[in-house]
Amino acid sequence: MTMPIDPILYSFRRCPYAMRARLALAIGATRCELREVKLSAKPQAMLDASPKGTVPVLVLPDSRVIDESLDIMHWALAQSDPEGWLARDDATLIATNDGPFKHDLDRYKYPERHGSDAVEHREKGLDFLRVLDARLVADGQLCGDRPGLADAAIFPFVRQFAAVDRDWFDGLPLRYLQRWLAGHLESDLFATVMLRKKPWSEGDPVIHFPADTPRS
Repeated sequence: MTMPIDPILYSFRRCPYAMRARLALAIGATRCELREVKLSAKPQAMLDASPKGTVPVLVLPDSRVIDESLDIMHWALAQSDPEGWLARDDATLIATNDGPFKHDLDRYKYPERHGSDAVEHREKGLDFLRVLDARLVADGQLCGDRPGLADAAIFPFVRQFAAVDRDWFDGLPLRYLQRWLAGHLESDLFATVMLRKKPWSEGDPVIHFPADTPRS
């Protein structure tokens, strides 16, 4: 009997969009074939599947392609959601993260690329961080006392923002946000999704993600 084919995930370790897709796949132990991408030399197989050329891209066994990170998260959690992440979602908060906050994050981190005032966009991004900090006061996570989809979708972007100037970020009066971010970054789940893999090339041995996950 032929074994089922795993979905194929094209990913880039440091991309926050790809991170959150891997988090959702990992939390439910939904096995896929991981293909790490070098963004300066994107594999043709990925471009054939998704011509827009951005990660993550998930190619399902029936050849359907999912190439938006939130859609991959929802697909993965529909397969397996042992921690109940789907019940702790906030589409409006995620839209603010993906829209205005990501806009300011890019112009804070890459001012030379965008011709932007980094400090101005840092301050605008800080407004969103304050909103998150206020949300975290009561329960410690964005939608209750346990992590959920909203947390996984947003914290990779806060991680990127914090890393631009870590001393400045650590000095902010946002202790609930800082504690929340540190907790996610120190988790076993995050360690699982951040393992280093060399960029994939046609003919390479299959790398299963999450590692050592059996077929269900």
